[in-house]
Amino acid sequence: EAVHTVQEHLVLGGICAAIVVFFFLGSIRSTLIAAVAIPVSIISTYSLILWMGFTLNRMTLLALTLSVGIVIDDAIVVLENIFRFIEEKNMDPISAAKAATAEVGLAVSATTLSLAVIFVPVAFIHGVMGRFLNSFGLTMAFSIIVSLLVAFTLTPMLCSRYLRAKDGAGGSGGAKHGSKEWRIFRWIEDYYDLALRWSLDHRWVIVAVSVALVISIPFLGKMVGATFMPDDDSGEFAVNVRTPPGYSLAHTDALVAQIEDRLRTIPEIRDLFTTVGDTNGDDRVTVAQVNAKLFPLAQRRRSQEEIMGDARKRLDAFPALRISVDPIKPWEQGGYREVAVEYDMRGPDLEVLRGFADTLMARLRKIPGIVDLDSSFEGGLPELQVNIDRTKAADLGVSVDDIAQTMRTMVQGDVVTRFREGQDTYDVRLQLADKDRNNPVVVAGLTIPSAKVGQVRLDNVAALTHGTGPVQIDRQERQHNIAIVFNLAQGFAMNKVMDAVTREVGTLHMPPGYVTAFGGTSKIYGEMVSGFVVAFLLSIIFMYMVLAAQFESFVHPITIMLSLPLAVPFALISLLVFREHLMLFSTLGILLLFGIVKKNSILQLDQTLNLLRAGLPRRQAILTANRDRLRPILMTTAALVAGMIPVALGQGAGDSSIRAIALVVIGGQTLCLAITLLITPVAFSLFDDMENWFRNWRKPPTRLKLVVPRFDDELERHAID
Repeated sequence: EAVHTVQEHLVLGGICAAIVVFFFLGSIRSTLIAAVAIPVSIISTYSLILWMGFTLNRMTLLALTLSVGIVIDDAIVVLENIFRFIEEKNMDPISAAKAATAEVGLAVSATTLSLAVIFVPVAFIHGVMGRFLNSFGLTMAFSIIVSLLVAFTLTPMLCSRYLRAKDGAGGSGGAKHGSKEWRIFRWIEDYYDLALRWSLDHRWVIVAVSVALVISIPFLGKMVGATFMPDDDSGEFAVNVRTPPGYSLAHTDALVAQIEDRLRTIPEIRDLFTTVGDTNGDDRVTVAQVNAKLFPLAQRRRSQEEIMGDARKRLDAFPALRISVDPIKPWEQGGYREVAVEYDMRGPDLEVLRGFADTLMARLRKIPGIVDLDSSFEGGLPELQVNIDRTKAADLGVSVDDIAQTMRTMVQGDVVTRFREGQDTYDVRLQLADKDRNNPVVVAGLTIPSAKVGQVRLDNVAALTHGTGPVQIDRQERQHNIAIVFNLAQGFAMNKVMDAVTREVGTLHMPPGYVTAFGGTSKIYGEMVSGFVVAFLLSIIFMYMVLAAQFESFVHPITIMLSLPLAVPFALISLLVFREHLMLFSTLGILLLFGIVKKNSILQLDQTLNLLRAGLPRRQAILTANRDRLRPILMTTAALVAGMIPVALGQGAGDSSIRAIALVVIGGQTLCLAITLLITPVAFSLFDDMENWFRNWRKPPTRLKLVVPRFDDELERHAID
């Protein structure tokens, strides 16, 4: 269902992007030419996906869906420039296709290559996330590179053959007026020109606003919060139950039946599937799991998280049981149980470790947002404890190993042979009868081989007492381990809760030899954060290298990349408004936002440099270049936002996790468009002033010296001769 949903978003996104082109150019021919770039680029990417051994899964289809608004960008820039040449310079379509494509060739190649290198580091993130993002990052890079080839070959060819002079001259404004004479666009263009002139006259105001936005990033980040990945509304969840140690299978089954009756009162639950007893071969009868299947999302009003919260309240009536309501993950995450946060505590002494774990759990219950709090330690199991008198055993020639071997054989049982019947083989296990295994008198009378006196009764060398002990002793890194696990209540961020847990652990003052660490999903979250930090740094380095090579300058890439940090606060504001957290997919959205914002700056700077080379004064070149590139910037931005709308508004299976990436791109790009349209020309003018100042500073000053003329009669006669 999730794959089918992404396929729908892919088709709808392409249609929305094509509508944007028609909205700006008003020409059906131009719209079809630009729209052709979408299927050609995406279908061409299939061959590269096949070559890499990928499949059309949710991650690759998501990459193709996000690339819909990107692959059409290059075609839009080329198409719009050809359209402008036909409309404003009255050139024939073939000549316009050649000249316009050559004019924007550097800008288009720079934007595409610098965008492709953003996603290459994502494909090589290590750990579990690398498995998810490898196909995503390479598919994005593939589709972007293919779109460059389409923009330089197919789009100019189609424009030269199918665009006509009246398409460029007419558009939506009729035969007299060009497409830019449309009232709304003319109003936008005029106000942008006024804002740009004011910004160039008050450059330090724009710089101050930009610095304030960058400073706000950590504060906005704390307000938004971060998590690993939201739980999709998969339409099912699991209720894990543990009864007290010593309960029989029948007693556990009776309690689980009561839990089923409670769950059936929830109207959204369609089916229940229950398993009583451990299915991993441990023969434990005090555990059970109830899987609840919900009605499809379209047939219910409440989300899965709301229903799970309702189930927790209904199951509070069983205080003696250890119950947790967990989402069913689509992958195996490792750890003690499939919960949001796992915290491992390790140490040499189990009792001391248990004391720290109990203290920590008591403090964690007071932290808001923590639900289903539990630990892997389960004590209170009735047992018969054998305390060996080592001195007496040594005197009688009885070894501790022989005592342990005899106890294991008689109580637990050993496979002594196998019985074959036809093609089936059965283990033959030697052990005491059931009634004798549970009788302490019979166990005390077991005989142990002795090296001195033949056979010795067990009660002669050991004292048998009744007691309780742990159901299971877990070890990790050769130490005792207790895992504290819990889920997060709806709306709470993982990083804030993890910080609260870390602060509480710091107040325990654990002695040397006792260590703690996050595990399970929370461990994967830590790997994701470190992986994305490296990916962001590599992306910035690669972008700078590509732009420096394209523009043959060390300063111009800095001018372009100044818009990158300005995209982050607006992305965080978008998440804050829509009550989303910073997570896996929203972080990918910020990476995508980097590439989009940078594309706009490249278009502005490239045209400015072209006009400066043509001899225009700097201020006039900046104003004219940004006015010329306003329409393609608005078109590419609107096309990208339109392509993301189906993802943002989707209500199908799996949409809750990928919605954040669309919200980041839509909100971040829309909000930061105004400031980035102003900061790039302002930054260019500032860097140009700095460059001129530095050049004049290095140039030796010119000194004038007053020289009194002298006349030499002999030299004068020689000059006359």
